[in-house]
Amino acid sequence: MLLGTALILLLLGSAGPASAHAALRGADPGEGSVVKSAPRHITLTFTESVALLDDSFRIYSPDNHRVPLDEPEHADGRSDTARIGLPDGLDDGTYTVAWRVVSADSHPASGAFTFSIGKPSPTAPMAPAAPAEHPITASLYDTGRYLAYIAAALLIGTVAFAALCRPPDTAPLRMPLVTGWWTLLTSTAVLLVLRAPYENGTSPATAFDLSAFTGALTGRPGIALLTRLALLALTAAVLLRLARLRRAHGEPDGRTSPARLAVGTVLAVALALTWAAAEHASAGIQVPVAMTSSVLHLLAMACWLGGLTALLIVLFRADAPPPVATVTRFSRLAFLSVTVLVVTGVYQSWRGLGSWSALADSSYGRTLAVKLVMTAALLLAAGLSRRLTLGLVTAASSTETETETEKGKEEEKVVEGATAAVRERLPELVAFATSDKAPPTAPAPAASDDGTSDSPSPAPSPALSSGPTPSDPTPSDPTPSGPNEPPLDRYRRALRVSVLVEAVVAVVVLLVTTVLASTLPARAEAEAAATGTAPIAGLPAATVVTIPYALDVPGGKGSVQITLDPGRVGENGIQAVAFDPAGALDSIPELRLSFTLAEKDIGPIDAGLTDRGGYWATSDLNLPLPGTWTMKATIRVSEVDQVTESHPLRIEP
Repeated sequence: MLLGTALILLLLGSAGPASAHAALRGADPGEGSVVKSAPRHITLTFTESVALLDDSFRIYSPDNHRVPLDEPEHADGRSDTARIGLPDGLDDGTYTVAWRVVSADSHPASGAFTFSIGKPSPTAPMAPAAPAEHPITASLYDTGRYLAYIAAALLIGTVAFAALCRPPDTAPLRMPLVTGWWTLLTSTAVLLVLRAPYENGTSPATAFDLSAFTGALTGRPGIALLTRLALLALTAAVLLRLARLRRAHGEPDGRTSPARLAVGTVLAVALALTWAAAEHASAGIQVPVAMTSSVLHLLAMACWLGGLTALLIVLFRADAPPPVATVTRFSRLAFLSVTVLVVTGVYQSWRGLGSWSALADSSYGRTLAVKLVMTAALLLAAGLSRRLTLGLVTAASSTETETETEKGKEEEKVVEGATAAVRERLPELVAFATSDKAPPTAPAPAASDDGTSDSPSPAPSPALSSGPTPSDPTPSDPTPSGPNEPPLDRYRRALRVSVLVEAVVAVVVLLVTTVLASTLPARAEAEAAATGTAPIAGLPAATVVTIPYALDVPGGKGSVQITLDPGRVGENGIQAVAFDPAGALDSIPELRLSFTLAEKDIGPIDAGLTDRGGYWATSDLNLPLPGTWTMKATIRVSEVDQVTESHPLRIEP
């Protein structure tokens, strides 16, 4: 789990803004259009349903002043639209519209465009635009989503393994069960707290804004997270109740009653629905089919990967190796889960891609290709495990047959010995049977003074002896290893290694799945492009610069990612985040930025960065002229060690 967290921070912490999932299909007035008179409304149409924020629209006049607006709303009751009313008396010129909404699958989307009233302005307004997402908030939120996926697999898979595979020793499964429940509870609570900053693109500190927090709870993602918390509380109550009943009454052969299986299935489906209702499946085409497919996909993933973890723990931590029947049952469960995963995965891939060319031409397609490769590796490992399981069954059957054969031979020896003894005494028994005398008995040994017999006890006949002889191996002899290792133990050891490899690859597959869930589906991207509205221009994208640094001291290597928004003449905002050599978020004692335009002899202008708790930022850097500026970054890594790096930066008019 820690490895997975490190990987998600490495891949997502240093990445650019994630693609949103609601693409702008059209705008009225349109991008770059010129209208004769001021419109009453501005209406945006998206490729899927969107939720509106209090600050979904920001409109700037030709003289770069913000236009006062009312509350945004949906146009004509359509959830895939956003509309804002405009005040009367707007002057002629070019207006800039900056917008931000939350797509139906819980990801924020933002953009900007311009339109003109009467005629275009000689110079377009330079309105500051809020960043698409805050890097720390986005990294924390994506990490929480990844941990929630892992925890759901661990919780649902462990319960499914215990109920359906019936291992005789379930004590080792308590640890993954409790870990999965607590991790899912904690990650869900963190996602709920970070929901408002994630939607608004602000720092994690704004999570304590009560009005923003309560607003996030009313949206579909917030309701899904609250429902998940309630279901987790109900799940804990049900599991504790079932544990008490099992201890009190027990169940034959470890079987779970149909009623309890039904309760567990309902809870698992309900938990899976909290993901399906707030992600890709809830928007786009064929929503009912897509949500059903998403629920089945998540449950199959949990039964396979979570059950795999449970099997691994039982193989390594149980007091005795699990019986072959348990491993065989899991093999059948895994085969069924893989079948469901393949069918639902093919459908979801078709739904997200839209065309085969998108597999190579879009970010979604390339990420999906990586997932397919890793899933193929996972299937190879699973195939090896299944083959070893079949070998384990064969070896167990052979061992059982050999044991029964040896037991039969021992019983045959005992019968032969008893028969030989009867034959030796048969004449004597016949003679006494025809006489009046009692049958002879062996003379009783004389007792000594201490009450013990002086006569030695006769040695038992070899034919009648069933105990081990000095030449036989004792039961405590260690099991031979190497070439002489019994086949049953050899298959068990190989199965442990195979299952461990399978679990490691599964962690990587879940990581790629999380990245895929944060990427705009290729079908939506192509649909927006076909309307001629993508990309929406107006405000340029923020300028992102990464400056590496290196000092020959401990912790003296890394990089600083600097985002300059909007990267034009006038007022700009800056956010700077430090990363260590591995690409994970880092902390530095101090960061200073200055800007110089040598050709105009302007500068250096100090940016005035302040520490915002893990990142450095300012919102009022004024760059007065266009041109190629020199940005100088001074990074202090300790009380006495610092380094200065320079980078050219083009500022547009």
